[in-house]
Amino acid sequence: MKTLKYIPIILFTCLALVFTGCEEEYSLGELKTPSNVSVTFEVVGVDDENPYGDGSGLVNFTATANDEITFNYIFGDGTNTGVSADGKITHQFSKNGVNTYTVTAVAVGTGGISSSASVQVEVYSSFSDEEALEFLTGGSSKTWYWAADQAGHVGLGPNSYDSEGYHTWAYWFNAAAYEKTCMYDAEFVFTKDAAGGITFEQSAGNAYIPGTYAGKIGVEGDNCYGDDVATTMYGVKNVTFAPANSIATEDGQYRGTSFTIKDGGFMCWYVGASTYEIIEVTDNILKVRIEEDGTYAWYHTFTSTKPGDESGNEELDVEYTNLLWADEFDTDGAPDATTWTYDLGATGWGNNEVQNYTNSLDNASVSDGILKITAKKDGSSYTSARLKTQGLREFTYGRVDVRAKLPEGGGTWPAIWMLGANFSTVGWPNCGEIDIMEGIGNTPGHVQCALHTPSSSGATVNMESTTVNDASSEFHVYSVNWSENQISFLIDDEIYYTYKPETKNSDTWPFDADQFIILNVAMGGTLGGDIDPAFVESAMEIDYVRVYQ
Repeated sequence: MKTLKYIPIILFTCLALVFTGCEEEYSLGELKTPSNVSVTFEVVGVDDENPYGDGSGLVNFTATANDEITFNYIFGDGTNTGVSADGKITHQFSKNGVNTYTVTAVAVGTGGISSSASVQVEVYSSFSDEEALEFLTGGSSKTWYWAADQAGHVGLGPNSYDSEGYHTWAYWFNAAAYEKTCMYDAEFVFTKDAAGGITFEQSAGNAYIPGTYAGKIGVEGDNCYGDDVATTMYGVKNVTFAPANSIATEDGQYRGTSFTIKDGGFMCWYVGASTYEIIEVTDNILKVRIEEDGTYAWYHTFTSTKPGDESGNEELDVEYTNLLWADEFDTDGAPDATTWTYDLGATGWGNNEVQNYTNSLDNASVSDGILKITAKKDGSSYTSARLKTQGLREFTYGRVDVRAKLPEGGGTWPAIWMLGANFSTVGWPNCGEIDIMEGIGNTPGHVQCALHTPSSSGATVNMESTTVNDASSEFHVYSVNWSENQISFLIDDEIYYTYKPETKNSDTWPFDADQFIILNVAMGGTLGGDIDPAFVESAMEIDYVRVYQ
């Protein structure tokens, strides 16, 4: 955007435009109203067979004027206005069929003085996503909620292309479960109307305004506000679908669909945006990406089951009592080489972790019946260990009990987990991953479990979290009970999450083959977060690992 060079100033009680009676003299420069404003357009895909375009709804606009600083566009379709410094902008009209829109280009000059020109555009849009519509509405009406119990239900990343793919996921920030406390009363209702269209209403809750946007509207950031601030929050609003066209669409392997809530509607998170790119939508999960002023990309996860409403399964379907193998860590020194091997190196491990994994006794050793996996600060970097039973002890179905005490310190990310033994041939997530326990040092007492499958990888929807207040001061038994029908997670023999998909196939259930166990303490990364500058070292202590069948 061009720099605004002339700003009218009223100083104290001086009334004249020439400040001859003041101690200091100010000059406004010449105020000019933009003139000769014109706007032209090109509908994408127009030819003899498609006089109103190719169905994408895309239109390229060009505005010109004299003495302008910038241009604002009003598109006439209920979406937010567009801003263009050079007058050029592309907009996507998404209402199906051939529709006529009055588009206005406002040329803004010095001191905010403006003039405008309008043009009528006829454009054809043929895009639809009936499956997404059915998922959002349940075929009639469905209420969605923040997936507040899931880590990463709010995330932030860049909106500029990066060859490493950072523009496709929440590279900068992922919220912990229940981190944004004031906004979880929000409820979002999508309804299928009689004509097969869709409407949206935020029926409860407030608007959350993050710090990145708050200053632009003059409020304090990272707080919730009512409709006195977010004036377009409430009311029934139409929703339209369109092909997704963000920079993340192709590289992110998203659904390829976006939806726009008309009349400035939004889903609680208020950043002046109403268009949501669908990353994933199922009967119970909605993951979206929204852009803030072309600079930031926000990532949100919603669920159709209100967190806390599910009581879960209270009983195991299979009881495993025959001890298959165990390590009681009775021999001092290095971990038993017949059971444990190591992952080595500093590669980020797919999660932007910063530690270097070693096989040093400084990072993994046994003494007094306890295995200690210790993360240490090493100058400006960090070392730790990642032990695994890959190629040594692998099994299908059974129960795993690990009695452990978790490390302390911001940035620590302890994990007890399992990975498919066919990882090297089929890759991740096709091999399946079972996260028995993950802790977050920046959120003491927060413990979670998760499953990663081809149908739900990355920020998975198949997870649950709970609070163990003394997780870093006392030992607790973290368990998984894995049968051919379901996978249950327990802490101190109490079930707190069971995964039992209605349909079991290679996408939802890659858990019918051998897995191996992994124990590690990561530093930083997508879940570990910021590392406390005062961190020196801390260990995950493990009393035993026992596997039953």
